[in-house]
Amino acid sequence: MQIRARMSMSADGYVTTPNGWPALTADPAFVSGSSHGIREFLADCEAALMGRTTFEPALTNSRWPWPDLDVFVLASHRPQGTPDHVTTDSDPARLLETIRAANRGGDVHLIGGPRTIATFHALGALDRLELVVLPMLFGGGMQLTPALSPEAGLTFESQRALPDGSVEIVYSCGGSRGDLPGRPASQV
Repeated sequence: MQIRARMSMSADGYVTTPNGWPALTADPAFVSGSSHGIREFLADCEAALMGRTTFEPALTNSRWPWPDLDVFVLASHRPQGTPDHVTTDSDPARLLETIRAANRGGDVHLIGGPRTIATFHALGALDRLELVVLPMLFGGGMQLTPALSPEAGLTFESQRALPDGSVEIVYSCGGSRGDLPGRPASQV
């Protein structure tokens, strides 16, 4: 089992629009559940993990966003209207153990917010971070950093251009970052 975060961001580094919506929703090419490489990403996933802020809007959707996934929510309380099959817990370490105990061999899609991603990274549970960089500038919104600091130990794995003009960048999360050079690498 790997815990893999995948999130979109604008070219100027914002994971939400200035109005607080996920970056991907601002892209005219966005099609829920099918665009920006999400089908390939979800092919190996059996569960979705998220914080309450990400989860609560799903309770009013006309369609359940995770029909084929077990759903785990980090929340201080169980939101009203949460389906019985959704597991909630206020303790991230305990929720992680529940996820591991329920796992049947598939991966877990960690649906961020930056704070939730940083929380599970701090537990040593985040295996991969996948960013879909959109060809858009927002000029404001929420950023992935500083919640996930530059010292996170991300190691570049791959990149690919997606048909909609965005770029997918994949990092593994098991390393540690050394000091950045005091001058450009070409001058070292």
